[in-house]
Amino acid sequence: MAKKSMIQRELKRSKMVARYAGKRAALKAVIRDVHSSDEERVQAQAKLNALPRDSSPSRQRNRCAITGRPHGVYRKFGLGRNKLREAAMNGEIPGLTKASW
Repeated sequence: MAKKSMIQRELKRSKMVARYAGKRAALKAVIRDVHSSDEERVQAQAKLNALPRDSSPSRQRNRCAITGRPHGVYRKFGLGRNKLREAAMNGEIPGLTKASW
């Protein structure tokens, strides 16, 4: 089980990413636009840098939905490797079976 503070920090980050997503997208569009002037690009870059760090999606971490474990998390299921194995053995994940050959 991960520390509760780390899980809460991750939830806070995901809320902040959702809150600033539109503003970040608009600023990035100005920066990428070939028709915008150099001055507009510099201003947009400065505004983008002024946004909170945690509003960037790259600062988010995939965590297990059950335990909050940060490593060994399968994106498709949203579970850590050990909880995925337990759920598969209990038959809680449709279509997932243990391999045998």
